[in-house]
Amino acid sequence: MSLAWPGALSALLAVPLLLGVAWWSRRRRRRAAVRVTSAALIRTALPGRSRWHRRVPAALLVLGLVVLGVGAARPQATVAVPASSTTILLALDVSRSMCSTDVAPNRLTAAEKAAAEFIQAQPSGARIGLVAFAGVAGVVVPPTDDTEELLAALPTLTTARGTAIGQAILTAIDAIAEIDPAVSPTGVAVGPGAAAGSVPHTVVVLTDGANTQGVDPQVAAKEAAARGLRVHTISFGTTTPAPSVCDSSQVDDGWGGGRGGGFGGRGPGGRNPLVADEDTLRQVAATTGGTFHLAENADELQDALAELPRAISLAREDRDLAGWFAGAGGLLVAAAIALSLWWNRVRGARPRKSVAGG
Repeated sequence: MSLAWPGALSALLAVPLLLGVAWWSRRRRRRAAVRVTSAALIRTALPGRSRWHRRVPAALLVLGLVVLGVGAARPQATVAVPASSTTILLALDVSRSMCSTDVAPNRLTAAEKAAAEFIQAQPSGARIGLVAFAGVAGVVVPPTDDTEELLAALPTLTTARGTAIGQAILTAIDAIAEIDPAVSPTGVAVGPGAAAGSVPHTVVVLTDGANTQGVDPQVAAKEAAARGLRVHTISFGTTTPAPSVCDSSQVDDGWGGGRGGGFGGRGPGGRNPLVADEDTLRQVAATTGGTFHLAENADELQDALAELPRAISLAREDRDLAGWFAGAGGLLVAAAIALSLWWNRVRGARPRKSVAGG
């Protein structure tokens, strides 16, 4: 829980001040009381009043004032936002390394199948967008709740050279900004205000390689975090060499260009382009408050995607609790006054015992 106006807590200083005044007044009354020769005689004449009758109303009153004081500071609770209230951008790697057959029949086909199941598993009304990236990144389907449109787009994905993970994240940010004015598009300066994960939208990046061109993924991750967006990352594929086989419908030599792509040769730093850069993917997830998943086969990929709705539902939103505190504090104060009046009325209605004369 956080406080929007923490300075208002200074109002709580009135509580000990009030208690001090009450104690001083009671002490003063005792000193000014008329002394009698027999205190026992007076106690016999007055109706009894237990210690609880005095203390319970006072305790309720103090507690009510404390609750009202905290309410004045505008307490806010961070709550989970349902997945149906979020926009999910699914960014799929379509570099040539996705033709690897270490995952049957190849990585791309397995990824398309798992993505289809993920889309179908989302609650009705959830908006999902599809981004594909190789040497460049592009929006295949803007965020929509049309499941059929998304499912129809998956088999049309084709591979090309290059792996631009950072550019895919930036493209996803811009796609979210198109539908939510609260999210600034890339290229617009954003202040340090938003915390990672504070916006109910998220990006899921599925890749089997390392970034080979374009913006650095960590730079893109900082852009997402500055806008309160989380990025969940999935490392897909094994380290076992396998033939790369894609049919003609999965290859497009004009898509993305670039050198050092995900097919053959070595990537930056001598990395194997058929192996995902797990360290970078972990850093991207950590920077944005997202999660990292490792999937070496089709079943593990499906499990990783199946776990995402729980992570996505953890998108945080601040809810103002001042009204609840005001209501609770008011009830406590009212209860204190009511109990005090009721017990005093009962006490006054009791017949007094007669005191025998001397």
